[in-house]
Amino acid sequence: MSLYAVRYTYSDDVAGRDEHRPAHREFLSGLAEEGTVVASGPLSDAPAEALLLLEGESAEQVRDLLREDPFAQQGIIDAVEVREWDVVIGSVG
Repeated sequence: MSLYAVRYTYSDDVAGRDEHRPAHREFLSGLAEEGTVVASGPLSDAPAEALLLLEGESAEQVRDLLREDPFAQQGIIDAVEVREWDVVIGSVG
């Protein structure tokens, strides 16, 4: 398994984000309980963006998994950037 840093860029649909946030967080919480999501949260200096750290087999597998996110299914995410992250110092998980 590899670690992936994922950046979500959200659409301007603030009302949609508010409406679907509980389902979005429930989805990510379920992945955290499974050990797939290591950490997740909004970027403080960019309220329309979030950073997620996920364990996965490949970038494509992570992308496929995140397509199930209620935010993705509702069209609330404009862009998803998935990058493999090689942790050299410190520990994650």
